[in-house]
Amino acid sequence: MNKEMKATLLKAAVEGSKNAHCPYSKYRVGAAVLTKTGKIYQGGNIENVSYGATVCAERVAIWKAVSEGEKEFEAIAVIGPGTSEGYPCAQCRQVMVEFGLDWLVVSGDQDGNYLGDMTVRELVPFPFTPSALLG
Repeated sequence: MNKEMKATLLKAAVEGSKNAHCPYSKYRVGAAVLTKTGKIYQGGNIENVSYGATVCAERVAIWKAVSEGEKEFEAIAVIGPGTSEGYPCAQCRQVMVEFGLDWLVVSGDQDGNYLGDMTVRELVPFPFTPSALLG
């Protein structure tokens, strides 16, 4: 994936973070997923007073794509608050594994600056995959 596409995804993740609902943690996260058909879906984290009902930005973006019929992904960009790298939590990593191990995870800061990337396979070295259930 070229630098321009990474920058586009990071910019979309920043836009997704603007719609985050995080009144409790104030930890604003944005994500943008690129499908193999070239569409980009954005998401922001959505908190709930019942913390277990909270949904991360990555899952919001992925589920938006899946709800539109997209199940094959090229990459996901994740941005968090401040200048540190944003990477998916363990629950989001497991959701990503559901859709493959060879797509790219691009990390950035709240301004959309590129901070690094790796594949889902690198992010989840010992994945629990659908084949574990399907034999």
